[in-house]
Amino acid sequence: MIYPIVKFPDPILQRASAPVTEFDDELRKLVADMFESMYAAQGIGLAAPQIGIPKRLTVIDLSNKKEPKDKIVLINPVITLQEGKQVEEEGCLSLPEIREKVRRPARVIVKAQDEYGKWSEREAAELLARAFQHEIDHLDGVLFIFRISALKRDLILRRIRKMQRAGEW
Repeated sequence: MIYPIVKFPDPILQRASAPVTEFDDELRKLVADMFESMYAAQGIGLAAPQIGIPKRLTVIDLSNKKEPKDKIVLINPVITLQEGKQVEEEGCLSLPEIREKVRRPARVIVKAQDEYGKWSEREAAELLARAFQHEIDHLDGVLFIFRISALKRDLILRRIRKMQRAGEW
């Protein structure tokens, strides 16, 4: 099932999500649906709140379906290490057509569960580290526009309000 993507300023995008406690067939179906929804929206990452589900679950695939082994599921993720610095442009399915440079750590280690409840740690650098941080931010109710300067954020918010008034958002 392909879920519609929730767009900013929907309040679910600015609330912390609840931990996942049930690791059952329903959760595995949701994970499969999230990958399908992410691919349909042409994204490389999708957090459950972005489809209206306030759970600590995100899926990532930098290969965009080309390498099945590259599909990543992070449930109840926690960043245990951050190092370095990178400043790169980010976009978001919940903020279509909006892109901005965001400063983030260049390397992270994330501890998370898979769809069966098994814990593991993953190390990531550059784009994958950015994707992990971006998606985990969603689980904490933080959008990338809240990681940029107030001036740039205000310009983006004005642009969104203008598009809303014109019926384009």
